[in-house]
Amino acid sequence: MEKFTLEQRFQISGIGAASGLIYKDNSLLIIGDNSSYLYEYEMDSRNLKRHPLLENPSENILKKEKPDFEAITTFGESIYVFGSGSTQKRNKMVQINAADKKIVATNDLTDLYAILQNSAEIKPEDFNIEGAIYNGKSWYLFNRGNGSSTKNVLLEVQGELLTKQITVLSYAYQLPRIKGVHSSFTDGILVESTIYFLATAEDTTSTYEDGDVLGSLIGSIDLKTMKINFTKKISDSHKFEGLTLYEHSKEKIEFLLCEDKDTDTLETDIYKLSLDLDSDKII
Repeated sequence: MEKFTLEQRFQISGIGAASGLIYKDNSLLIIGDNSSYLYEYEMDSRNLKRHPLLENPSENILKKEKPDFEAITTFGESIYVFGSGSTQKRNKMVQINAADKKIVATNDLTDLYAILQNSAEIKPEDFNIEGAIYNGKSWYLFNRGNGSSTKNVLLEVQGELLTKQITVLSYAYQLPRIKGVHSSFTDGILVESTIYFLATAEDTTSTYEDGDVLGSLIGSIDLKTMKINFTKKISDSHKFEGLTLYEHSKEKIEFLLCEDKDTDTLETDIYKLSLDLDSDKII
């Protein structure tokens, strides 16, 4: 029996460069790294709503100007959207009310990102936040190791994110190569006591410039030990950047994934990944 299945479920017109998603109540919340909207897609009606993340929101923003929203997570009554931190224009975190999708606060994370870089010994040119988790006690931010030093780091921030009274723990990982190129974190979520993550191999040594996509993998990390349980290649060609839980049983776990095609086309493909839980033993 196959350990996983990957299938395209549907395509959404009106969203490009999808970089993160959340599934809840048969709807998807989606962000794009070249957009300043939070998209809300109702899967039954196929209705798409746009909620501003910034003043004067727009789509297909020029690379040098874009806020580069790459990570989204939710806890309680709030949704949090993070800029990647890969340039000075990409240091915002937007907090949104989960009920009405209105902006609660917009925060500048420049100081926090500098603290994280210093704590984990990540050079500014290698800093690139691509995933975020919040469990009410700690924040987990995924630094994508697609810079020259290939530093895949999971940053655990204990305490209030926007104060200096925080404790930072960092965990570095050497992820598998795909076609000779190191894979690097592109998203992560928490399911009970396990972190599931996506990683993509992209033929570049820059957090700013795109490269040829060589494939993607999924893996998991034990939250107690912070050690990798397994990794599994799921594609030779897709650049998956968003991961959300869809269904969960004792035998199987299912995720929805979104793909960043690195184009200006306002279309997003959503995939379903089904994973047999006994595959957690595969390294």
